Amino acid sequence: MLACDVMSAASSGVSISAMSSYAILGCGSVGHAVAEELVAQGKDILIVDRDDSRVEALRDQDLNAQVADIRDEEVAELVADRDVILIMASDVEANKEAVEKIRDHGEDQFVIVRASDPVSGEELRELGADVVINPSEVIADSALRALETGELEYKAQQLAEVIEGADERLAIVTHDNPDPDSIASAVALQAIADTLGVEADILYIGDIGHQENRAFVNLLGIELLPYADADVDDYDTIALVDHAKATENTFGKPVDIFIDHFEPDEEYEAEFVDIRPSVSSTSTIMTKYIQEFDLSVSEEVATALLYGIRAETLDFKRDTTPADLTAAAYLYPFANHDTLEQVESPSMSPETLDVLAEAITNREVQGSHLVSNAGFIRDRDALTQAASHLLNLEGITTTAVFGIAEETIYLAARSKDIRMNIGKMLQDAFADIGEAAGHSTQASVEIPLGIFTGIETTDDNRDTLLSLTEEAVKRKLFDAMGVESGEGSNGS
Repeated sequence: MLACDVMSAASSGVSISAMSSYAILGCGSVGHAVAEELVAQGKDILIVDRDDSRVEALRDQDLNAQVADIRDEEVAELVADRDVILIMASDVEANKEAVEKIRDHGEDQFVIVRASDPVSGEELRELGADVVINPSEVIADSALRALETGELEYKAQQLAEVIEGADERLAIVTHDNPDPDSIASAVALQAIADTLGVEADILYIGDIGHQENRAFVNLLGIELLPYADADVDDYDTIALVDHAKATENTFGKPVDIFIDHFEPDEEYEAEFVDIRPSVSSTSTIMTKYIQEFDLSVSEEVATALLYGIRAETLDFKRDTTPADLTAAAYLYPFANHDTLEQVESPSMSPETLDVLAEAITNREVQGSHLVSNAGFIRDRDALTQAASHLLNLEGITTTAVFGIAEETIYLAARSKDIRMNIGKMLQDAFADIGEAAGHSTQASVEIPLGIFTGIETTDDNRDTLLSLTEEAVKRKLFDAMGVESGEGSNGS
């Protein structure tokens, strides 16, 4: 394992596979392990060591080995025709001298050197080493990778046992007003359940409001059931995926499976729990399970998971981890990229364009927070797109756009401020007068119009209604955001 890690580290700096000849200076246990790995790969190697008996033993193994002190000038000449030089002695001072001699000789060779600690490693780099290897760090990294692999295998077995324990059906519940990460994670868990012979339905609370999210669901043919239309008693196993930032738990039954990349605000005593704050999306976690179960991942599932990762990381521009990138790389060849392009560039309806124009005109900005009144609307889903577009304005971290339709005030909010949970903020601000739902980055509110005005909507009082609504909603929003509402600024 150590030899493989040494060669892997080396390949990070140059294409080792393209090299034709190697020299190993100092053949202790590490050097010998590297030599065996290279010989197994059919490489041409020369081993140099000052220990006569060790060299003799290497020759008995039909290895090309010569006796010399790696600190001597002659060694640089001896290895001058080698493409890659690995200096693997346990004596770091000897390694330093060897690097100096080789670099002084003037050959443009790729040099990999063994260090003993970060300080000696930096000194070796300054002397001209291309790659520095610290065996203790390599061993620790290998141990951690082995631990991660073993842990994932164990968790996959646990998950399979819980799913297979379902006597009836599995309900996979997304967070409120689900986003692509939550939907994709549910789709992946449904695919795993199907492989295990268990029927599963995906349930959601609230709305699938954003046009991109609706395009995502429609283009991939994802079947989602409104939670309100389902009979929870039909399911004997409940799974929550990417649910930690939902505003509240509405279940009357125990939760059996909980998978998320956020720590939940409330503790779930589920039979199976996998929470990984070290990754940026639940889709990343589910991709690892897809790999561990060795599923033949379908185009639909791969496309959903890849879009889930991209959406949650803002196309790898926000809080992206190596695990997210590795998962995306695995999914990439299986995904339908034409479908992804359609999802990410849905056509904008005339109604959405009108709402966006009205929201831009009426915007009020306090600090990094923007609130706008879109007036009377026909399509409340257009509010979510307006809130998302306005979030792209320079200096804006939180947006809220509201409008009036059918005697109801509808509000959509978006936030990229990691210090704020916009869902909880709106629930605290409007729970006593309306219904709020959402999570840390997106949320929505519905408020009966009469609570604010006491006036029914007629053609004669539309302006009055808009004025009263705007004043009351803006004041509550800015208060909840911790800023004062005033004249504000309508600039970007």
